Amino acid sequence: MKKIGFAAVLLSLMLFLVACGDDNASNDSSDDVVTDGGLIGVAMPTKSSQRWVDDGENMVEQLEALGYEVDLQYAEDDVDTQIEQIENMIVKGADALVIASIDGTALTDVLQQANDQDIEVVAYDRLIMESPHVSYYATFDNFQVGVLQASYLEEVLDLENEPGPFNIELFGGSPDDNNAYFFWDGALSVLQPYLDEGKLVIQSGQTEFEQAATMRWDGNTAKSRMENILSSAYAGDEKVDAVLSPYDGISRGVIQALKGIGYGSDELPLPVISGQDAELASIKSIIDGEQTQTVFKDTRDLAAVAVEMTESILKGEEAEVNDTETYDNNEKVVPTYLVEPISVDINNYQEVIFDSGYYSEDEL
Repeated sequence: MKKIGFAAVLLSLMLFLVACGDDNASNDSSDDVVTDGGLIGVAMPTKSSQRWVDDGENMVEQLEALGYEVDLQYAEDDVDTQIEQIENMIVKGADALVIASIDGTALTDVLQQANDQDIEVVAYDRLIMESPHVSYYATFDNFQVGVLQASYLEEVLDLENEPGPFNIELFGGSPDDNNAYFFWDGALSVLQPYLDEGKLVIQSGQTEFEQAATMRWDGNTAKSRMENILSSAYAGDEKVDAVLSPYDGISRGVIQALKGIGYGSDELPLPVISGQDAELASIKSIIDGEQTQTVFKDTRDLAAVAVEMTESILKGEEAEVNDTETYDNNEKVVPTYLVEPISVDINNYQEVIFDSGYYSEDEL
């Protein structure tokens, strides 16, 4: 019996040591997952917009949770810097690239370099043009963004019932960003009938996208243009009733110009002003009664789509898409997944923005 007891103790000790060895093996395997997961290069345009900071952080968090190493770079809206950053990612041996381009037409050569190294590319929120080497495109329904912005103006002004006329000024996005044209077309699909019948009037006469475009989505550029419009087209008794703005930074620039000549008082209220991206500064502006609306695009959801596309590429599988017809980059129709945007104003910002955890109340 003593021999049996000793053997049992010895067996238990051996099993314990094996178990410890398995734990160590599991830990080693976990470390290997990070290494074997590979390197993903993530190229973002700028930190000057909060939404791109959020996009980058969401991408890193989700990719690292799956065991990937991430090289996240911001180019501060400088095209040459972004190209250099992508080249460095290729040299480092990136297994895939996720790119939110600054200029969608400027990456043809560097994407060819990536293709030569068998590195596939996911275009993130901005379609990369003029290249066959774009595997997938993750974005929001950009035409719908414009529809939401214009429909909000239509509703607040009650254009279906009020005779008007109402004065409106149009602002467009950056002409080197393919999304800007979708925003514009979506908005004009709603507003054009009212412009045609004269219920909406553009006093500046700047009716074309090329006239309304705002290079690099810059708020100061928008502010200067609005100041020029106000001084030239609204020097008399005319007042601005609405502003179509495609992006929060542009909206805030427009508001600065309007407030500079007295808008925002009881005698001269600010016009209804749309926006996009639900930047924290614009949520504050909405709460303060200045900017009227924004379009919320949950970057957590978009990051999840881009991550799924990247994983599918590395596994040799097809990613889920819901649009295979719309997004032609002049070389191919890029398989796309569209995430739905949400219109936000004073009535639903709490539920959509804060209750969802996108921002915390403390951040106000």
